[in-house]
Parts: sequence; C-alpha cells; structure tokens
Amino acid sequence: MSSRRLVVGVTGASGAIYAQRFLRRAAESFDEVLLILSEQACQVAETELGVALSKQNFDPAAWLGAACPNIRLLGDKDYFTPPASGSFLHDGMVIVPCSMGAVGRIANGVSDDLLTRCADVALKERRKLVMVPREMPWNLIMLRNLTQLAEAGATILPACPAWYHRPKTLEDLADTVVQRIFQSLGAELPEARQWMREGS
Repeated sequence: MSSRRLVVGVTGASGAIYAQRFLRRAAESFDEVLLILSEQACQVAETELGVALSKQNFDPAAWLGAACPNIRLLGDKDYFTPPASGSFLHDGMVIVPCSMGAVGRIANGVSDDLLTRCADVALKERRKLVMVPREMPWNLIMLRNLTQLAEAGATILPACPAWYHRPKTLEDLADTVVQRIFQSLGAELPEARQWMREGS
C-alpha cells in the first residue's frame, strides 16, 4: 500500500488552536505530513497559545505535545520541494487556519510563496484542497474570492464549531472543526459524532 501524504499550510489568521488540534490528529492518520508555516502563523501561535514556534529550530513536540517525526517542515520560499510540483502525489492539502490574504492570492493565481504554489498545484491537478477561513464578517471581495475558489474545486470549510454535542472545553469545540476537515478529506476520526446518528 502506498504511503498516505498530506500537505498542510498554516497562515497567520486567528485560530491557531485549529492548526494545533488538526496537526496532532493528522500526524496519527497520515504517514507523512508536509507542513508550511508562515511567519505570521508563528506569531499567532505564540499570542493565542503561548507557544514559541521557531521555523529555524522547529520542534513539533513543543507545539503538539508529541514528537511527530512524520511532520516535515518545508521552507515557505523553497520551491524545490515535492508538493510544488504536480508530479508529486498526495492525498490532499489543508490550509488551517486560512487568512483572507491567502484566500485572495490563491483565488487570483498569485503564487508568491510555497503555500500558494502548493494550493495552485492542488487546484490544477484536481486534488483535494480544503481551506478553513477564520474571519468575520466577510466583505464582497472575500465572498467573491471564496466563490471563485469553490468554483475551481476547493472546499471552503469555515471554522464554525458545532455546539449540538455540548462540548465541555475549548478543545472539544475546536475538535468539531477538525472532524469536519477529516470528513472533507474522505477520512473520519473514530470519535467523530454525526447529527442524529444512533450512538453519536
């Protein structure tokens, strides 16, 4: 069986907890996770989670609470990496959280860093691209960019947590979004609960 590979981009939008919770589960579910972090993503993680992230001395354990050796950090300007090419096969790309700046660049074909290049490749190769914007309200420019991305084949999955399972912690609440991301990738976490399904 071939290895399961996932490309994950983390931008500087608010919502670092979504990236943290998603990456922790992705490291358990995929053989290889290729990670792209923006500088702003590191700043937001420190502001929101109190985690000092360094791309120069990247340590997943400090952020995720586990070593996660299958997470490989890519340089955000290094185009000589596998997911920058359509010939590299993977199981999808997730951008979580996704800033509206990244949305705008990807929607308009501006590949000015590795994250936007990888998203561009995912779209042109008709691979799964799940974008998790964390912003409100949306202005008309944002709506048009998101519509354009949806028309191009991306899945737009706003970070809207579900309350009907009565989450008890912020982590429980964030995990409802993480579970939906996995479902959009065609996977499912064993603890995922479905509305009105027996046993959920």
